[in-house]
Amino acid sequence: MPELTQRRRMLVLAICCMSLLIVSLDNTVLNVALPTMRREFDAGVSGMQWTIDAYTLVLASLLMLAGSTADRIGRRKVFQAGLLVFTLGSVLCSLAPNLESLVAFRTVQAVGGSMLNPVAMSIITNTFTEPRERARAIGVWGGVVGISMAAGPLVGGLLVDSVGWRAIFWVNLPVGLAALFLTTRYVPESRAPKPRRPDPVGQLLVIGVLGALTYAIIEAPTAGWTSPLIMTFAAVAATAFAGLLLYEPRRAEPLIDLRFFRSAPFSGATVIAVAAFAALGGFLFLSTLYLQDVRGLDALHAGLWMLPMAAMTLVCAPLSGRLVGARGPRASLLIAGVAMTASGVLFAAFEAENAALSRVLAYVLFGLGFGFVNAPITNTAVAGMPRAQAGVAAAVASTSRQIGQTLGIAVIGAVLASGVAVAHTDSYAADFTGASRPAWWIITGCGAAVLAVGALTSGAWARGTARRTAERLTLSNKLQMTDNKT
Repeated sequence: MPELTQRRRMLVLAICCMSLLIVSLDNTVLNVALPTMRREFDAGVSGMQWTIDAYTLVLASLLMLAGSTADRIGRRKVFQAGLLVFTLGSVLCSLAPNLESLVAFRTVQAVGGSMLNPVAMSIITNTFTEPRERARAIGVWGGVVGISMAAGPLVGGLLVDSVGWRAIFWVNLPVGLAALFLTTRYVPESRAPKPRRPDPVGQLLVIGVLGALTYAIIEAPTAGWTSPLIMTFAAVAATAFAGLLLYEPRRAEPLIDLRFFRSAPFSGATVIAVAAFAALGGFLFLSTLYLQDVRGLDALHAGLWMLPMAAMTLVCAPLSGRLVGARGPRASLLIAGVAMTASGVLFAAFEAENAALSRVLAYVLFGLGFGFVNAPITNTAVAGMPRAQAGVAAAVASTSRQIGQTLGIAVIGAVLASGVAVAHTDSYAADFTGASRPAWWIITGCGAAVLAVGALTSGAWARGTARRTAERLTLSNKLQMTDNKT
């Protein structure tokens, strides 16, 4: 990538943030619209889970492929294709005649989305090469998640109550087209010096693991946890995972380079991403259904209740980026873990949803924790890796986020579906409150995992493993390039 002026670098950052905005806004807006969509399509809890998980599942399955493909054929080219497909998928979602069509069109969105966030992060990593400047840029990137969380409930509520849920997909059209135009004009093309070859077997194994596991978790409350169907899908997931562990180390250029995980900070960032985004997915899912189906609020007022969480994420994300740039990831991870755990405990042990003050406090704590967690995840994932593999490293981090959100909604939705009656019955509200209690404990456990893993993988020992891993990867890449030349 050619050397860019400071103004041009900031413009590239802004363009990349536009892609994150439409992807993140789409998820937060959709959560507010779930109860309305459920009523129109006469769907159950599992139907709403699939509306979200169809997107996150396909996204998680294709992110690493998109990252390595962008490194190989050009990051700007793949980024442009992603913007085009995501925008088209949004239009199709707005026209969906039934739940099945909506789920199918969400997968089209996901194919486009898989080409956006990891590729945009790779562009940022190769644009901002100085570590402190890069950490601040990633903090801005994380702040966009806060903007989407702040704007999503309000925009979604306004659109759902005034126009209808289909309008939530229209907002992606102008932003997507504007980002496409600006990318063509201002973002320079870049590729990895030694990109990886395609790994179709590894890609199929990843799809097998995530697809089978998610299906088993979501459908288990309906089919039965020990039914032949669920047990078959669980076995498929386990077999594909074992195949991934056996097959990938044998390839010279695997889809997932398992050597990355010798770095404790990188492994920690992966686990923290799964835990944090599982908590986020479950938190939004439970909150939206509770506020609208149990408390009887409309979409706009439900969005207003979640505003304190979103506002804290917006404020804390750039602060976390600066803190990571100045002092490393440890402080941000500890703050995030403590705040997210405390928020979960308020709901799980003290029934915070029943009192307005405690509910707001729990939302504020969760927003604070989530705001601090995003920047150290991304920065840790890419900081210790060779720049030539920035796309793959960023894709692993992004994949971990989507896996977390997918599993969070699947697991918490399954717990909820196991304990609630059909909506709008007399016992629904009481059933929901009782069934949500173990779900809140799961969210609490996710926060505790962020705290424990963050403390373990951000010290001197962990940094040493990252340094040694980067040296081995760099040496291995040089040897491969020498062998290719000879």
